[in-house]
Amino acid sequence: MLRNFFYLVCCFLFLSAAVNADSVLRTEKLAEGVYALVGPLTNRDAVNLGNNANFGVIVTDAGVVLIDPGATVKGAKMIHAAIAKLTDKPVTWVINSGGQDHRWLGNHYFKTQGATIIASEKAVADQKGRLQSQLNRLSALMGDEELQGITPVHADETFPDEKILTIGNKRIEIYHAGHAHTPGDSFIWLPEDKIVFTGDIVYMDRMLGIGAMSKHLQWINTFEAMAKLQPQIVVPGHGQPADLKKAKQDSYDYLVFIRNAVMEFMDEGYGMEEIGSIDQSRFSYLVNYESLKGRNAQRVFEELEWE
Repeated sequence: MLRNFFYLVCCFLFLSAAVNADSVLRTEKLAEGVYALVGPLTNRDAVNLGNNANFGVIVTDAGVVLIDPGATVKGAKMIHAAIAKLTDKPVTWVINSGGQDHRWLGNHYFKTQGATIIASEKAVADQKGRLQSQLNRLSALMGDEELQGITPVHADETFPDEKILTIGNKRIEIYHAGHAHTPGDSFIWLPEDKIVFTGDIVYMDRMLGIGAMSKHLQWINTFEAMAKLQPQIVVPGHGQPADLKKAKQDSYDYLVFIRNAVMEFMDEGYGMEEIGSIDQSRFSYLVNYESLKGRNAQRVFEELEWE
């Protein structure tokens, strides 16, 4: 009787996660066995459980490779519920594409089920260095109740610049080409399918954020390294998967524009207090434009002062 009760409770919790997954994550099939779980463009909140981002699912003969595990235990369960609708194979590998909370804080959930975690060395260092600030931010945005059970777990396998995997019938290439939105950002390339999962190297439909942990010039260089692959489908860290042209328009072109605009602004003798006068309206179609344009310009100004 007791065993049956616990079984029913577990089934209920998993079904609840599945219902929540349907309302937060939209599944898009990209190729045979390759999917994107597309999250909302909103901020982290108690509804999306920190899953306001995109995640990758690669179904192989040897199990599922998950790209990024979500920001919370509940968020990881939500992702797992979405995967369960695609296959009954277990998640055997989890790739952390970077150091942001939704790129790694769900590691423990999948680790306890036998998954091997992999990330760049710099991503792990970033995760360790920003753990408390990430937890504080999640608490402020979502409430402490949604953070219950989070146990920081870092990669079982790390790499400095690149890692080539053959998992079942799938070749997966992971490249850390440089510092971008965060110090350890990597892109994941599927050469047979011409699909790249970029993590936070690319934002589409939503304005990217240049934060204290970002390096905008290296970000430009990292994007260029990814673009050399000439992917047919780009799955951004945030936004709708699209082609390389769209990725360039929404991310690369903005980074180049804001760098050049701030350099010209500084050359003309203007100071930080007048940074709002830079016209960024060319990119006003992006979600979060109003809230991020000023902060992005300020951060680029700060970086250029030290170049």
